[in-house]
Amino acid sequence: MAKNKKDIIRLERESVIKTMKPKLNMKLAYLIELSSDKTEFLKLCKRIEYTIRAWYHLQFEDLMQLYSLFDPLYGAEKLEQQKLSPGEIDDLEQSLLTYLFQVMEKSNFKIVTDDEIDVARTGQYLLNLPIAVDESKLDRKLLSRYFSEHPYEKLPEFANKYIIFRRGIGIDQTSDYFIMEKLDMIISRIWGWFLRVTRLQKVLSKKPSRRLHKDYKKTDEIREDAEQDDLWVERIRIENMDISMKNLLSKITIQEPTFDRMIVIYRRAGSKTQTDRGIYVKHFKNIPMADMELVLPEKKNPSLTPMDWVKFLISAVLGLVTLVGSLEMPKADIWVTIAVLSGLIGYCAKIYFTFQQNMVAYQNLITKSMYDKQLDSGKGTLLHLCDDVIQQEVKEVIISFFILMEQGKATIEDLDQRCEELMDSEFGEKCDFDVVDAVQKLEKLGIVARDSVGRIYGVGLKRANEIIGTTTEEIVLKASQGAS
Repeated sequence: MAKNKKDIIRLERESVIKTMKPKLNMKLAYLIELSSDKTEFLKLCKRIEYTIRAWYHLQFEDLMQLYSLFDPLYGAEKLEQQKLSPGEIDDLEQSLLTYLFQVMEKSNFKIVTDDEIDVARTGQYLLNLPIAVDESKLDRKLLSRYFSEHPYEKLPEFANKYIIFRRGIGIDQTSDYFIMEKLDMIISRIWGWFLRVTRLQKVLSKKPSRRLHKDYKKTDEIREDAEQDDLWVERIRIENMDISMKNLLSKITIQEPTFDRMIVIYRRAGSKTQTDRGIYVKHFKNIPMADMELVLPEKKNPSLTPMDWVKFLISAVLGLVTLVGSLEMPKADIWVTIAVLSGLIGYCAKIYFTFQQNMVAYQNLITKSMYDKQLDSGKGTLLHLCDDVIQQEVKEVIISFFILMEQGKATIEDLDQRCEELMDSEFGEKCDFDVVDAVQKLEKLGIVARDSVGRIYGVGLKRANEIIGTTTEEIVLKASQGAS
């Protein structure tokens, strides 16, 4: 499809390792030459996972216990049973947020910034209506207190009401004829031409949005000196396409980068007589950046935009002026009058029916996001996050130890580079490896050490298994196999 210009975004690499752990372990074991070492390595992988799970067990248990007090469904009853003072409840909910934000960070989720929200507002994908949050229905105290005690850089302007986390990058494509959208694009261009000719564009133009920073940067062409490791994604939109009979009459494919996972945390505003203590945690998948508004909490029902009303009024004024002028002519032509009225009514009807069609599409998208894109909420999301933390950290630790085992001593910088090169060459995955945390866990396990100049090295495979020792899970598994 021909376009007037390319709309390309540069996205920074994520820290997430997407390769499944069983595939990762087997592939790394396959790269080891000695069969006896392969067996020892797979045993070590299991012991590393069992040990890291044990480390996190108590922390995750505290998280789940705390959330049970603020679960929107049953938390109120449990809080009432505890007979706690308002101050004690405030402290407990802040402890819950502290645990929750730590888990989000460990799972490599990042807080959505204002720049990323601007990206959502700079264009349309499947959602063609302006979506706004009904802020009167959201609590402002919970998150305001948390961020006052735990300052973050580049917090979005809505951070006192709700917070959105995102992780992972993907691409979504949709193919269709988009008849109404194409007609709307043509009318919008005609309208833009009219505004430029009449010089009304300066009067009706919106305020410029915030400038996008480097991680969400739009450009017509990719610069040769740009970072090769970053991901470049082209946004293919209807509003950028050339007007031709082929484009207008044939099926086209539009494309938009997506956030692989998004999590929204918020609390509803209570009434004057009762405080709502429920904390909502909702988990979504594959959300297009331009349709990020789908995950917003407590959305208002869309209505005609201010620009639509301006179009209505200007069309009505122009139509009436033309109509009066035609009637005041010495020989008024009834067909001219009918043509003017028909054009005026038709244009206003077009705006109205376009809005109605967008409303239907909006309702379908909301329904689809609830059934297809919402993964879970509440306790289910927390359980998923807890397991996700373990999976990510286990994979990081295993990869780091494998590199030290196969390639010998390394500095932190060298180890980080070698791990990223391994993921790229063997698994075709580019990621920003969190090697510092992995080395800390390897040192905690006692299976790596540092030499006199600070380089890191690992112990032998058999010795590593002896240091970690037989885990409880292995004893239970052996007992169950013996019983069977």
